[in-house]
Amino acid sequence: MTDNNIADLNIPFPSKTEADIAYGTLSVDQEPKRGGVKRSLRVEDCILKVHFEAKEIRTLRVSVNSFMDYLLLVLQTIQKFGPPS
Repeated sequence: MTDNNIADLNIPFPSKTEADIAYGTLSVDQEPKRGGVKRSLRVEDCILKVHFEAKEIRTLRVSVNSFMDYLLLVLQTIQKFGPPS
């Protein structure tokens, strides 16, 4: 059993292609080692699944909030330019 705080996000996309684009974009930036947050991403069908773990709830919150900001930017970009054909 772990003492870590956990947050799991399941973000649905209209297509697997869009989920793969979001995965490819968001998986590049790793969490800073000194922050103590572990993040993993994967795509299942049209869903981007994100798992966060951190010892401190504050650092978990900051990490999830930062991730959501980047996700919003990715979604706005996909919406403006559309997925590749």
